[in-house]
Amino acid sequence: MLGTIVNAVTIIFGSLLGVLIRKGIKDEYKKTVMDGVGLTVIIIGLMGAIKTENTILVIISIVLGSIVGEALAIEDKLNNIGEKLEGKFGKGDSDFSKGFVTASLVFCIGAMAIVGSLESGLMGDHSTLFAKSILDGISSVIFSSTLGIGVAFSAIPVFLYQGAITLLASSVKDLLTPDVIREMSAVGGILIMAIGINVLDIKKIRIGNMLLAVFIPLIYFALVSIFGF
Repeated sequence: MLGTIVNAVTIIFGSLLGVLIRKGIKDEYKKTVMDGVGLTVIIIGLMGAIKTENTILVIISIVLGSIVGEALAIEDKLNNIGEKLEGKFGKGDSDFSKGFVTASLVFCIGAMAIVGSLESGLMGDHSTLFAKSILDGISSVIFSSTLGIGVAFSAIPVFLYQGAITLLASSVKDLLTPDVIREMSAVGGILIMAIGINVLDIKKIRIGNMLLAVFIPLIYFALVSIFGF
């Protein structure tokens, strides 16, 4: 769990640093910085998405994941959590919930979160999560300098998500083959691109309701291995 703990701590410290410098940044600078971040997030997502070797699986994953996510209203639940945290810790910060949800999605979706947590749980190798911690720490400074302290609270879902994978690593290691991780990462890449689109205010995409799409490739390959079709 060391890698996950370090990851969560760097997000908190990076966010606090970003909040400290936030007041000294003019609104027009914040807008330009967030536009730059949005463009960068889209490129990061694109780099992950193009690695797929099964486009049909990716499409089906997005469709099925979105349907289930809408039925479960995951986006609304995430926003409700953000609003409750805002009521307790972010009074007067209109961007609190947006910062919490956006940062949580960015930090949890992606190959490094999955692979790093597996390496941490199976081999005690925290190097990938340490590298992710540096990237997330830098990102949290940028996000919190424009979206506020809500970004710091994204450390909670990051800790729970990566911690769960680390603790369950031994039981899921046979399922998470390179093919599975590649296709999960490709679906995650599309969701990361969607985050960038939201940041740029091009279109409001309900990304939270697409989250389960990331796990559809895992289910697909598990069924293939069991039934051999």
